[in-house]
Amino acid sequence: ELTGRLLAETTVPRLRLSSLEPWDIEPGFFDLWQDERLGAHLHLPLQSGCDRTLRRMARRTTQAAFSALVEAARARIPDLALTTDIIVGFPGETDEEFEESLRFVAAMDFARLHVFPYSPRPGTAAARMPGQVPRAVSDERKARMLAHSDARWQAFQTRHLGQTHRILWESARAATPDGFVWTGLTGNYLRAVTVTPDDLANTITAARLTALDEGGVRAEVV
Repeated sequence: ELTGRLLAETTVPRLRLSSLEPWDIEPGFFDLWQDERLGAHLHLPLQSGCDRTLRRMARRTTQAAFSALVEAARARIPDLALTTDIIVGFPGETDEEFEESLRFVAAMDFARLHVFPYSPRPGTAAARMPGQVPRAVSDERKARMLAHSDARWQAFQTRHLGQTHRILWESARAATPDGFVWTGLTGNYLRAVTVTPDDLANTITAARLTALDEGGVRAEVV
């Protein structure tokens, strides 16, 4: 309701939503993206792609429910960048459960993952659970998840090369003989970089994405 009113009652040129728990999203929520001012990026924390691990985490979602949510989002939001959080090495996570989680993550085709190894916190139920995973095992699982994330992010960025996006320019990070190096974000959360003598701070311009860059995707303002 709040997001709908902001879009209907203000002229804010861009609005982006942060982390949203999957079970908090109501039917019809994705219809809001008919307004192109709403950024085509969703961060839906999954934490694990294995139903057994999700139950131990007391997460109120399942593979089936999460998959249906992702399908509904992609049906309504063009060029959606979907990101998530994943915890590896949660107590009781077997090799089989990790492999299942990795397969499900791959099937969801996330643009990028935030990956964390489980760390016990005194006084929590998880810290008292049997099957605590050795840190070396968690680190190996984290490395595999991150390798998958890096590959998917590379592919997601590459898929948008040659396209024109509206970019919100945020800041200039350096000066060159040709002007300042400006960085900003597309609506679907691609970090864009351009060089221009113009002051682009806090403006939105159309720009063509031309090549991958160490700091993101190179762009030419059009």
